[in-house]
Amino acid sequence: MEQNRDYGAEIDSLREEIAELKAMIGGKAKELPSDGGEFVGHVQKMANMHPDEHIMSLMSECENKCGENNLSGCVTYLGVFASGGNQSSWIQKTIPTDDLLDLGLSGTAEKMLACIGSQERLNILITLLRQPMSAANLMEQLQFTSPGRVYHHLKPLIAADLVQEDERVKGRYEIVPHRVQGLIMILAGVSDLLDTEFSAGVLSE
Repeated sequence: MEQNRDYGAEIDSLREEIAELKAMIGGKAKELPSDGGEFVGHVQKMANMHPDEHIMSLMSECENKCGENNLSGCVTYLGVFASGGNQSSWIQKTIPTDDLLDLGLSGTAEKMLACIGSQERLNILITLLRQPMSAANLMEQLQFTSPGRVYHHLKPLIAADLVQEDERVKGRYEIVPHRVQGLIMILAGVSDLLDTEFSAGVLSE
């Protein structure tokens, strides 16, 4: 006689096995169990997330700062961008995410994103990231209908301290050096939002 079976428990067990297989096949790291790593305050330390010990030390620093100061989180980033004869290298360490969230709630982020948010202004910024250029060159390369249209967009970008006139060559414009990393990281954030590895949303107008 067949014994009574707990189908609910069996289904749950199968789901766990499938999730483990997906993680193995996809090469995705599984989350540690609740007792899998030490806690610093409310933050659980995550070990072996990256093979580079230097990167893991930065992660550990973020985790410690977040847990010890009861923060919602911390981020750190570094990079280099070299193009058009200019180079920008940066190491930005442990920014509290509470400060980043405040930028959104205060309206500051909205104003900055609105300033750079049109396609024409983005085209100018990306073109100048690649190489400093005059207004005439921008008009030609980006197919603006008139110099006035170029200056119409350059004016708010200059006012926002994103673009400046190149001191070495009169009439040539460039990205303000200490703003390069911010623009690159905005684009990196957009890339992350569009990453379909974990989700496949559809952009709508």
